[in-house]
Order: sequence, then C-alpha cells, then structure tokens
Amino acid sequence: MLRRILLATICALPFQASACDTALVLSIDVSNSIDPAEYRLQVDGMADALADPEIVDAMVSGDVAIAVMQWSGEDRQAVSIPWRQIRTSLDAEQLAFDARLMERAFVLSDTAPAEAIYFALDMFADAPRCDRQVIDVSGDGTPNAGADSRQARNDAERRGVTINGIAIESMGLAITNFYQRAIITRNGFVITARTHREYPEAIRRKIIRELSRVLG
Repeated sequence: MLRRILLATICALPFQASACDTALVLSIDVSNSIDPAEYRLQVDGMADALADPEIVDAMVSGDVAIAVMQWSGEDRQAVSIPWRQIRTSLDAEQLAFDARLMERAFVLSDTAPAEAIYFALDMFADAPRCDRQVIDVSGDGTPNAGADSRQARNDAERRGVTINGIAIESMGLAITNFYQRAIITRNGFVITARTHREYPEAIRRKIIRELSRVLG
C-alpha cells in the first residue's frame, strides 16, 4: 500500500523540463596558420559577440550553457573556459571578460578538426542538462593531421549533437566547401568569413542563429 501511495505521489508531481535551452561549445582554431594578430581577432570577436545585448538576452532567457576550447593538432585540444550557465547579465559579462583574456593554448601545430570534434563531444559529459547540444567549429584550413572528420561528424549526429562552423577564407570558398562536406551535421550550417577581419561579425551572426529558438 505504501509503495502504491509513493508511486501515485511521484506521478502527480509536475514534470520538470530542462531549464537550459542550449549547451554550446565554442571551439577556435589555433593551428600554425593562425598568426598572433589573427588569434587576437578571433578572441576579441568572440568576446564582443558574447557581450552583444541581443546575444546576452538570448543566453539569459534560455539559461544557455557555454564552454570554450582551443584546438590545433592531433593531440592539441584544451578547455579554455569550462561550462558556464548564463542566468544573469552579470554571468554574461564575466564570460565575455574571461574570453577576451584567454591565452593562446598552442603554437606551431597541425590542423586536426576530427580530434577537436571528439574532444568537444566528450565535454558534454560535464555540461548542464540542456535541450540541445551544439559544437561551433571555426577554422581557416583543411586537415593535415588526425582522423577522418567525416567520421567524427557522423559520430556527433548519432549522439544528437549539432555541429555548425565558421569557415575563414583567404581566397575562394575552399574552406567553406570543406566544412559543408566534412564538418557540419545535416542540421548544421556554415558561415563564411572572407578574412579573419570578418570573423567578429561572423561569430556574432552565428551565435544569434544558434540561439534563434530562444530569440523566437
């Protein structure tokens, strides 16, 4: 009888939906092709985007969780900012401040996006419980080390994780085409930055698009 009463009580409790809309890993390329000035453009562009009022509103409204990692060669991945759940504008302000002060994790290393994807996937084990899991991969080159990025992308799809990208081009659309073929998931998208100087606006547009469900 006691067991039946307990079960009835549990069933009567309101269902607690996930408070977090999106868990987002921002991953930036710091391989050998990224010079110090280009690294600074990426970091400042990310910090500016995270401080943008429209993005702040979306993060706070959705209790969005953000983490930042840097990647380059096959064994070169590092968490720069662990998971932060953004519940207030002060949380967002601190995140942008810490992003701007991020030191470069690696220099003189190869480009291995597959390992970056696998590393980001593992990061979700420590993430808050969220409705969506998204990896944002930015980079300016194709792989010259590591595993097959298509397989990593397929593994992400099987786990229900979305991968979006920012392709930083020096000329043409070679990186954009590669990201479309071998990096983003079927429900993902690529934004092209024609140069590193376009990266700040590109990441702003990309984060707004990623949080569009919160923005409505």
